[in-house]
Amino acid sequence: MPTLATLAVVAAVAAAVTLTLVPLTARLAFRWGAASEPGDRHVHAKPTPVGGGMAMIAGILAAAAAALFVGGQSSRGEILGGVAALAVIFAVGLADDARGLSPRAKVAGTAAAGVILPLAGISIEVFRVPFWDRVILSSGWSLLITVLWVVGLANAVNLIDGLDGLAAGVVAIASAAFVLYAVRLADVGIIDAANPGALWAAMALGVCLGFLPYNLHPARVFMGDGGALMLGALMAVATISVGGRSTGEFSGQAFFFYAPLFIPLVILGVPVFDTAFAIVRRTVGRRGLAAADLGHLHHRLMRLGHGHRRAVVVLWLWTAGLSAFVLYPTYTGSGDGVVPAGIAALALILYTLLHPRLNS
Repeated sequence: MPTLATLAVVAAVAAAVTLTLVPLTARLAFRWGAASEPGDRHVHAKPTPVGGGMAMIAGILAAAAAALFVGGQSSRGEILGGVAALAVIFAVGLADDARGLSPRAKVAGTAAAGVILPLAGISIEVFRVPFWDRVILSSGWSLLITVLWVVGLANAVNLIDGLDGLAAGVVAIASAAFVLYAVRLADVGIIDAANPGALWAAMALGVCLGFLPYNLHPARVFMGDGGALMLGALMAVATISVGGRSTGEFSGQAFFFYAPLFIPLVILGVPVFDTAFAIVRRTVGRRGLAAADLGHLHHRLMRLGHGHRRAVVVLWLWTAGLSAFVLYPTYTGSGDGVVPAGIAALALILYTLLHPRLNS
């Protein structure tokens, strides 16, 4: 496992390159006509360039090169394969930003990116079933679940990208927590020392920190589908690397009996909940699953009078709370029983705060 110093270098490179290139990519996006216009479904008041994703993919490429240089040579094949998959999913999102793709085309493109990962040795091989046991997957099931995981997380992050700074902040918090989680697993010998999962999470943290100064309200640039889908896929690669291949158990893992594969569902609780609730809402309303509406969590928060910035902070804090509950038993070796109660309490608070109604 890379040292904390190595992870800090990788994150810093990703942040610096992203931060430096965002102004340039924003100008290019405007020149190419890739801008989001104000409208009923949007909260911004003026045309805003959708060019942040280009700076973010550059940050990932630079960080991957830095990772190979400072200690990731043992994972060279996985890093190169992961970068290739991220480039594909970014291209799918960029095409959607520029010309618009059908939902089926987007899902197909995202799935194609997911197929690349097993070819590079990045796949979910161990599947933990709650309150039962772990299952060693066959090659066919491994491929299917890996692709579904990538498609699910990529679209989850894309769905939450509705307020300035929201998606980047949520992923920054989640990836920081996941770095700590991966380091802990390496310290106790649960994952192999060459596992690049923490490197992927450090890259996600870096590009988010580099992008956020331009994306905080009022945003000067958006990441677009290219950036959002890529961020979700990046977290998928990190979690697959750490959670999809470890068979060992360690003290403090009672509640997370089927972790670490499903731990991202808790760390990334905001977009995952938003995805599930959007599906239920659209099904009940007899609308297509890809239909756009104003019922996402961030829209609800704003309708309750929180305002743009406060709505983002509420969801950031909720993500931080979920991450803390995940990490507590991992680092203390105890307190497993507190985790489900704490997570349930946080979910209930958020549910009460948003007053969700299925017919909205």
